[in-house]
Parts: sequence; structure tokens; C-alpha cells
Amino acid sequence: MPATQTHAAVDAGHAGWPGLPTHDEHRALIDESHQRSRGHGLDVKEKPDYSCLSQRHFHQVLDENRFLFQHAAPVMETLYEQIANTHSMVVLTGTDGLILHSLGDNDFLERAAKVALVPGVDWSEKSKGTNAVGTALVEERPVVVHGSEHYLFANHFLACSCTPIFDPYGKVVGALDVTGDERSYHHHTMALVRMSAQMIENQMFGNVFPDAVRIHFHSRSEFLGTLMEGIVVFSQDGRFLSANRSAQFQLGQSVNSLRAHTFSSLFGQAISQFFDRLRGSAGKPVMLCLHNGVSVWCQARLRQPHQWVVPSALAVTDGGGAVESEAVRPAARRWEKPTATPAATPVGRLAARAGLSGLHYLDTGDPQVSAVLRKVQMVQGKGIPIMILGETGTGKDLLAQAIHNDSDRAEQPFVSVNCASIPETLIESELFGYEEGAFTGARRKGAVGKILQANGGTLFLDEIGDMPTQLQARLLRVLQERRVNPLGSNKEYEVDIAIVCATHRNLKDLIGRGQFREDLYYRLNGLVVRLPALRDRTDFEVVARKILATLCERGHQIDISPEVMALFQRYHWPGNFRQLHNLLRTAAAMVGCDGCIGMGHLPDDFLDEVCAPASSMDSPLARQAASAPVVVPTGGLPAVVPTERPDAHKLEDVALQTMADALRRCHGNVSAAAKMLGVSRNTIYRKKTQLPDDVWGG
Repeated sequence: MPATQTHAAVDAGHAGWPGLPTHDEHRALIDESHQRSRGHGLDVKEKPDYSCLSQRHFHQVLDENRFLFQHAAPVMETLYEQIANTHSMVVLTGTDGLILHSLGDNDFLERAAKVALVPGVDWSEKSKGTNAVGTALVEERPVVVHGSEHYLFANHFLACSCTPIFDPYGKVVGALDVTGDERSYHHHTMALVRMSAQMIENQMFGNVFPDAVRIHFHSRSEFLGTLMEGIVVFSQDGRFLSANRSAQFQLGQSVNSLRAHTFSSLFGQAISQFFDRLRGSAGKPVMLCLHNGVSVWCQARLRQPHQWVVPSALAVTDGGGAVESEAVRPAARRWEKPTATPAATPVGRLAARAGLSGLHYLDTGDPQVSAVLRKVQMVQGKGIPIMILGETGTGKDLLAQAIHNDSDRAEQPFVSVNCASIPETLIESELFGYEEGAFTGARRKGAVGKILQANGGTLFLDEIGDMPTQLQARLLRVLQERRVNPLGSNKEYEVDIAIVCATHRNLKDLIGRGQFREDLYYRLNGLVVRLPALRDRTDFEVVARKILATLCERGHQIDISPEVMALFQRYHWPGNFRQLHNLLRTAAAMVGCDGCIGMGHLPDDFLDEVCAPASSMDSPLARQAASAPVVVPTGGLPAVVPTERPDAHKLEDVALQTMADALRRCHGNVSAAAKMLGVSRNTIYRKKTQLPDDVWGG
């Protein structure tokens, strides 16, 4: 969803959710939860139960929640990117409140661990009393629990925003939560949590209901392919199976009420007539009238085991990609995977929208990048595996997608696997797939692994250096023999895949420590290329404006002021493009349409960090900006030091001197000094060893 979208549109996107309670309703909800907590025999001052499941039991629980986890984990990463450096964490739980997975800032994770806010611990109301996770699961609605609203005194420092996650059958399967320090709570957090949960729920629809027809609809065609579109699933003869939250809102009925309906009773015509209209629509959505009189734009797709096909040569889109017509494919063999357009993945859609769908679009003027692209083009189509090196956030995934898009496999699947984000207990089955009954919690009819999903296309192994060593031998065998054996199966299936992998780690060091197989390394490194860090590129301004263009609504344009561009070019960008993208997204949301990003639109923590020592002041970016105008943000530490030739040491000296003066005036009170300077306390604590002793008071 574009960052500049209005709050009204965001609210409309969540209209299918039970609304957040009013003030009085919230007080009543908390009071009722406190009564339940007392009924569970909990005392507000007692030490909470911090017991954790055994490793064996926890792995079993993860297996049982595999379906939820595999859809939630990527969304959690995206959500965490939006709240990073806010002293917060993202938490996923099962239906019983047991924490399955978490991501968070290191400083807050340490505090959270002290109250056992960690995987394997039960956060139901029965165990922890009133808290957002446990209470949201009981109430089956989004809940915010702030500070002293927590039942246990030990948890009063927390502020938690949680919403239940419903599966396509309308059943609660878990909860998504953002927890942070109650002093830094922001009321927009719940909106992010609810959007993320809806994204998880929508993605679940893509992996349920074999032989089903999936209808995507909205009253405004531009909302098709977004979180706000309704999704209804029907059998091929038009019988209702399920609907997502947006569909329930637009149709004005719950899932249970909708079970009595058919396609014709909801959309006013037989499903066969709808298919006929789509055939003649020249690839455009078709307008239908709902039973409640509202006109909506519709698209459709047919689900067959392990593939999506187009019923009767329909023209469809999936996930907002380009509309294409295709003939009905014959029923696929059990482990075959259909072709997919390059824009079918989130990375592909981002690349397409940014105009970066091919290798030549990535050539934005930096000679290092140009050399990388030339090397890749020379080996394309020759069966040579490509290994992409570079720091985290340098665009390795975009390069991998562009390699696929420019290859003769472009119409086949591009399947990305982040080896660092999948727990060791799940990565084997995620890669190789499994047969029914292969392990406790395995889905009926089994599941296709990522390798088989990529058959005919490209398999992108991101963060390959984090792959567990026991799986490296299995992967090596697949690469050598081009055959894969799913877990629990006696059969092997041939695969035809191109391999692209990426890592920010030094694989040769890992080989020396016995953490990476040398034979696998030499199988993967046919061509090794390295993407430069953002601070080492000379095309910063071009890249920044390209990223900003992807964040603007169609027809609108946002500019970057000269002083902000100069500040950007001086900064060392430890998070590279990911950090720049998140910063621009926040700034664009604050600016609105057709505005200009100024110093007042930049987050305080970024301005704080600009004052940190930078080893990159001799980088191409810094050399470009050496003559840029001086900028000192009001109320905070100076962002750029007024010198003719700025360098890291002078910048650091001024920052330290400013901190020291503030601490002396506040008699060593860090909180007061931080407030005076307009920075976080952590900014001062990080400099503690560099500050003189006399600043800390008597």
C-alpha cells in the first residue's frame, strides 16, 4: 500500500475487521479481562510463569503451525522494517498464545527477555493475565493494552497492539502483535498490525481450496491487487467456500452467513456467464452488481492442485500484475508447478513499478554496478550459477529478479528463499517439500517444496551462508543430479532450475570454520559479483529519485530539497537501500502529494545518527557533497558541521561537545540532557566512553 494513502483509505481497507472499541468499550474490555485474570488465580504482584517449552516440544508446535508461520514470517519482516529502531518487537503466536516467532530491536529484546516475551513462552490470559496477545485471542478482535492496563505489575512497562489472525475458514489460527516500551507507544501501530494481519490472511487464500475459483473484486478498479480488494472463493459450479475480511465488509455479511449463498446469488449472474464475459473483456476487469446493489469490478482465477490456471482462457491478474490472457493448461502432474510472470512476487512487483524489471534498468550510472551488469549479461543462458555478494540492503534481491526477467526463463517461476528467515526445523521441508504424513502437523496431501516450485525457472537462495550445514549436502546433491526427493516420499522428481544465490557473509571464512561445505561453495560460485554499498556508489541522487518515484501515487511527484539531498550524500547508510527506502517512505507520507522533502520530514533518530562517527566520509557520496550548504536542524544536534571541508572527526567532535555541555547543564541527568537535545537516551549512552568524566555530576 502506498505510503501516501489517506487514513480514510486505510480505515476502509480494514472495514471488515471488528472495529477498535470506543474509550468506554475499551475500559469495559480491560475490566472484564482483569476479572478473568483473577479467576485464573493470578496475583498482580506475583512473579509471572516464565517457563518455556522444551526444544523438542517447541519444534513440534512449530510444525503444527507450519501453515501460519510460512505465510506470516515474510510479512513480519516487512512490518519490522517499518518499526525498526523504535524500541519495539514483532511477535507471532499460535491460537493458545504461545509465542512462535519474534523480531525486534536488540535493546528492547533484552528487556523483553526479562519478562519472557520470547518464543516458546505462553502469553495467554491464563498465564500472563490481561495482555494484548491473550486478550485479543479471547475477544477475537484487535486489542491495545497499554502500561498499567496489563494485569501483572511486571508487564506495566509494555505497550502492546495485537490482532487475531483468521484462516480462510474463518477460524482464529494465531495472533500478530507489536510490543514496545509504553513511553514510546504510537497510536498508528495498530493500523500497521492490522494491515499486516490482513496481508497474511489474504496470502493464505492462495494455498487453500483445491479446484476452487478465486474472485477478486472492489468497487474501484484501482484497488484490485491491494489489501482492500475483496477475495471470495467458490467451487467451480459457483458454490460459496470462503471470503476474506474486505469481501465480508463489501458483501455486508459474515463468513457463516455467506455459506448459504452461491456466485449467482451474490453477483447476480451464473458463474458460467461471468466466465463468458471475461473472455470478451480484452484482459480488463468486468463490472458486476452485488446483491446489495453495489457495482464492483471483478477478476478471477482457478485453483488446481499446486497451480493457478485461468478458467476457460480468462483474462486475469494476480496480485496486481499486468493483465494477460492464457489458455487453459491440462491438469498438471502432482509435483509440477505452472509458469508465473516475473511480477508475481513482491520483489517483482516492486521492481516492475520502479522501472527496474530488467538488468539495463539497474544501470543508473555507477561504474561498479555497470561492470557487474556486464559480467552477468555475458554468462546469461549458459547454465552458470551466479553468486551475488554485498552488504545487507544493497539490492541483491532486485539484481536476482532482474537476472531472471532478462533470461529465457522469464515466463517461468522466480522462487525466492531467504535461508536466514526460516527456522532450521522448517527449512528442509520448505526447500524439498513433503508427502502427507511425513511428520507431525504435516498438511493433508503434502506440500510442494521451493525447489520444485521453481521447476523450469529460477531459484534464488538469499543469505545462502545461513543455510544449516545438514541441509547443504542435500542441496549439493540436487544441484549435481537435478533431482529432488520430498520428505517422506519414495519418488524423485527431475528439476530444471537456474541458480542465483546471495550472501552478505564471507563464505570462505565459514568454510574455514567448518560452517559451509567447500564442495557446495564451488558448485554455486560460477560467476561471483559484488554489489557496492550505497555509500560507495556515485549515482545516489538518481537512485534516490527512482525509489521516491515508486512511493508516489500515480500522477504525483515528490521532490527532495537540496539541503536534504546534501545531507543524504554525507551519510554512511549502514542499512543501504533498505534504509533509504524506509526513510523516503516515511518522509513521503509526511509530505503528501506534489510536495518537497525537507529537514522537518526526516525522523529524529536519523538526524541523531548523522552525528555518529562515519568511516565513509571519503566515499564517493561524501566527495560529491563536500561543497554542499550547511544545515543545522532546530532543536537537535547539528546534522552537518559548518566547515569548508567536513570530515568525520570534526563532526564527531562537535556532537560530543554538544552532548557534554548538555550533560553538565543537567548535572549528569541523561534523560534531561536527551530531552534538551531532542535525541534519544541511547544516542548519549552510545557515546558514554568518549565523554569526559566531569559531565556525569557529583
